[in-house]
Amino acid sequence: MDIEHKQAELIGHFVKQAETHRGSALANVIVEATSDSSLFAFSEILAAPNVSELQGTEYSVFLDMLRLFAHGTWSDYKSNAGCLPQLVPDQVRKLKQLSVLTLAETKKVLPYDQLMLEIDVLNVRELEDFLINECMYAGIVRGKLDQLRRCFEVQFAAGRDLRPGQLGSMIQTLTNWLATSDNLLLSIQEKIKWADMTSEVDKKHKKEIEDRVEEVKKSLSLKQADMEFQGHEEIFYSEPGGVMDYEEDRSRPKRRRPPIS
Repeated sequence: MDIEHKQAELIGHFVKQAETHRGSALANVIVEATSDSSLFAFSEILAAPNVSELQGTEYSVFLDMLRLFAHGTWSDYKSNAGCLPQLVPDQVRKLKQLSVLTLAETKKVLPYDQLMLEIDVLNVRELEDFLINECMYAGIVRGKLDQLRRCFEVQFAAGRDLRPGQLGSMIQTLTNWLATSDNLLLSIQEKIKWADMTSEVDKKHKKEIEDRVEEVKKSLSLKQADMEFQGHEEIFYSEPGGVMDYEEDRSRPKRRRPPIS
């Protein structure tokens, strides 16, 4: 089963749980959801009416904890640990995974030093084990560990829940991208039109040259034929015993032989 399908099933399960529980039972559902090793999206659970009703009650800290898992990081938890329920080990691991995911969404190259600071690991070996076993095997990120450069090169990162106000920014980004794409498409169409026109001009020019070449060939052929014909005439009239010689011979007066005495 792929990660998207599994995510969808888990989200549907916990949304139903959130819709049918209240108070402490709902708090337990939130703890279970944020501890599940295969669940990394929480906005649908957060949107359940019963969850919103925790605000202002003795269980409101669990609502804050769910918001943390939807949008926050391990650093955010450390900064507000006094205002939130203590996390169990599965939740700690999950929040560190989400912290790596948050960094991977915004950068394609993550320095080891930054990652070790963000998820509180002490050495490179521990960091690489976490990236491989808890992130790449979980399917939330893919990438390459570069020990020489001491960095993680991100090739893929699953998306996290949208933070409040982030939707408007995404819409603006997509709008700008669409406008740029439209301009690029128009530019490409203009270039294609220009290329087609240039091609037609080239074809016409080539045809004109070919026609001129044919005319020159015909002209040369006619000149050659004419020269050959004239050459034959000169040979005909200059041959010994030819017509001209014969006519000239006939026009000469004949000598009379003197009488024999």
